[in-house]
Amino acid sequence: MGKDFIHLSNISKSFDGQMILDELDLKIKENEFMTLLGPSGCGKTTTLRLLGGFETPDEGKIFFDGKDITHLPPNERKLNTVFQKYALFTHMSIAENIAFGLKISKKSKAYIDDKIKYALKLVNLDGYENRSVDSLSGGQQQRIAIARAIVNEPKVLLLDEPLGALDLKLRQDMQYELIRLKEELGITFVYVTHDQEEALTMSDKIVVMNQGYIQQIGSPEDIYNEPINAFVADFIGESNIIDGVMIEDKLVEILGTKIPCVDIGFDKNQPVDVVIRPEDVKLVDPSAGFMEGDVVSIIFKGVHYEIEVHANGYDWLVHTTKMHPVGSHVGINVTPFNIQIMNKPESSDEKAVELDV
Repeated sequence: MGKDFIHLSNISKSFDGQMILDELDLKIKENEFMTLLGPSGCGKTTTLRLLGGFETPDEGKIFFDGKDITHLPPNERKLNTVFQKYALFTHMSIAENIAFGLKISKKSKAYIDDKIKYALKLVNLDGYENRSVDSLSGGQQQRIAIARAIVNEPKVLLLDEPLGALDLKLRQDMQYELIRLKEELGITFVYVTHDQEEALTMSDKIVVMNQGYIQQIGSPEDIYNEPINAFVADFIGESNIIDGVMIEDKLVEILGTKIPCVDIGFDKNQPVDVVIRPEDVKLVDPSAGFMEGDVVSIIFKGVHYEIEVHANGYDWLVHTTKMHPVGSHVGINVTPFNIQIMNKPESSDEKAVELDV
């Protein structure tokens, strides 16, 4: 991946006295597909709007390729934004929509016509120049919105939940289109979503945000396999998150049962969060598990069964390819490596550990 290209340096932003971003520090590399992921109200869209020039930070600076752009208006930034609401002009043809920014820039007709053809080819809509916006499906309208952004040759494309209005199949198709476009165009993508699967599928790097803070930055694999706290573990995929006590190095107690783990460095008898992914829970013969319980529900999900097991007062979520009917008495096993021990936050919005990424 390239050099640091964008740097949001210690950005704070409030609206009506409510802190939305609190000393946010974020670096984005050139040609990177970075996704800002988090629940509604976590500050991800505000971060994107600050980058695009639609908002100004209360504190901090924004650097683009080494230059301070904190107070530059949107039209002077080499960035283009694609919103969830496509904001296409219904009284204009597709060609006129795509050419809108180029005409403002006083480009020649020949140049504009070439660019329109090129952009439509890129988004697989060749020959759509004279169609009306209303004649297009949601997915096609989204492609036109992306084509309109691409013709301006931005160095960075900002995308604010651009696939949110599309149905599942179309959304998946567009995810692959966006990955292809990034590879072909060699531009930096900054993408906002609250859809974990979308983030895991598309990103080079994911920034998990909550309540104005960055919780964790990492590759999709890092974020999923090594979540830094219970919030990230719970937000990215499904998890069993259980109150525990770290008895000593490599030994934790959950639900009244002591089990081996691989974590060290905690205080003796320290309260912790224990995170175990559903696919890491193994259902075995009752005599072979570290605790036993009963299957209370089972749902077939195509690739696996999603099973709920009530054991020691807790409803375990289990993903397995083996069928265990409701009422079965089973044992629960987890290999020590797949048990993740995390510090309990002091409050729900505690800032995560500062990461040097």
